[in-house]
Amino acid sequence: MRRERIVPVLVYALILLGITACQEAPEKKQDPEHTPVDRQEKFAIVIHGGAGTIVRKNMTPEREAAYREVLEKAIRTGYDILKNGGSGLDAVQKTVNVMEDSPLFNAGKGAVFTHEGKNELDASIMDGKTRNAGAVAGVTTIKNPVDLARAVMEKSEHVMLAREGAAAFAETQGIETVDPSYFYTEPRMKALERIKDQEKTALDHDQKTAFYDPYIQDAKFGTVGCVALDKNGNLAAATSTGGMTNKRWGRIGDSPVIGAGTYANNNTCAVSSTGWGEFFIRGLVAYDISAMMEYKGMTLRDAAREVIQKKLPDLGGNGGIIAVDHNGNMVMEFNTAGMYRASMDAKGALYIGIYDN
Repeated sequence: MRRERIVPVLVYALILLGITACQEAPEKKQDPEHTPVDRQEKFAIVIHGGAGTIVRKNMTPEREAAYREVLEKAIRTGYDILKNGGSGLDAVQKTVNVMEDSPLFNAGKGAVFTHEGKNELDASIMDGKTRNAGAVAGVTTIKNPVDLARAVMEKSEHVMLAREGAAAFAETQGIETVDPSYFYTEPRMKALERIKDQEKTALDHDQKTAFYDPYIQDAKFGTVGCVALDKNGNLAAATSTGGMTNKRWGRIGDSPVIGAGTYANNNTCAVSSTGWGEFFIRGLVAYDISAMMEYKGMTLRDAAREVIQKKLPDLGGNGGIIAVDHNGNMVMEFNTAGMYRASMDAKGALYIGIYDN
C-alpha cells in the first residue's frame, strides 16, 4: 500500500515541475540575421525614357524639369507597388503606363509617326520567374500597349500578336482603346516633316548595316522601359515604344522582340533596351547580357558594359539598356550622349539622370 501511494505522488510532482518549467522558460527570440525580412527587403526598380543625342545645350530648363517630373512620378509609382509587397510584373506595367500617358516620350500618347502619318505602337513584358512573355506590334488604337502585352502573356497561348489580330484580341480582353487621333502631338508631326525634307534615297553599302539614315541615327530614341526586382525575388521587365520616326512597310523594332528589347530571368537579370532597334535585334542585346552572366559568370555591370560599349557598336548600332539582377544590383548603360533614366533601391534612394555626365 505504501508503494502504491508513493507512485502517484511522484507522478503528480513531476507534472507540476514540467508545468513550472514551461511557465518559467524564457521566450525564444529569432536571430535577426536569419529572419526572412532580410531577404524580403531586397527590391529595386529602374526605368528609362529613351537614349540618343540628348545634350544640355539643346534642353531648356523648363523642358528638363518636365522630363525629371515624369521620370520621378513613373518610378515612384512602381516603387510604391514593390514597397507594399506587390509583384515586379505589376510594378513594371504600371510604371510604363505613366510614361505611355506622357507626350514627352515615344510611347503611347507621345508616339512618333510613320511615313504615312500614322502611329504604330509596340510593347512587351516578361516574367523572370516563369519566363513567360507577351508582346504586341503595330497596334494603332491601344491606349496602353504594355497592358495588352501582359494580356497576351497571361490570357493567351501566344507570345506576340500584331496589328488587326492584336486589336481583335484586345477587344475580347476589355483593353482600353482610343481613336488614333489620341496619339497626335504637334512636335512628333513636325519631326516627321523634317525627316521627310531631309530624306535620302542613297543606300549605305557597308555590310554592317541593313539600313542607314544619318538623321535617324543621331535622333533621340524615346522608347520607355522598366525593370524590377520584387520582395519575393522575382524579376520582371517591360518596354513600350512608338518605333522609329518615318518608318514604313510595317517596320517593327526591338521593343516587342523578347531577347532583344526585353528579357527577364530570375537566375540572372531583367533588361529593357532603347536605341536603334535593328541592331538590338541582330545582337539579341537583352538576352546576350543575361547569357553572359549565366554562362560566363560575369557580373551584370561587366556584361552590360561588354554588350553596350563593344558588341553593339561593333555591329554599327547605338543606344542603351537598364537592368537589375537577382541580387538587386542596378545598371544603366548607354553609348549615346544621354539617356533618360531613374532608379530606386529598397532604401528609397532616388537617382534621376539625363546626360552622360
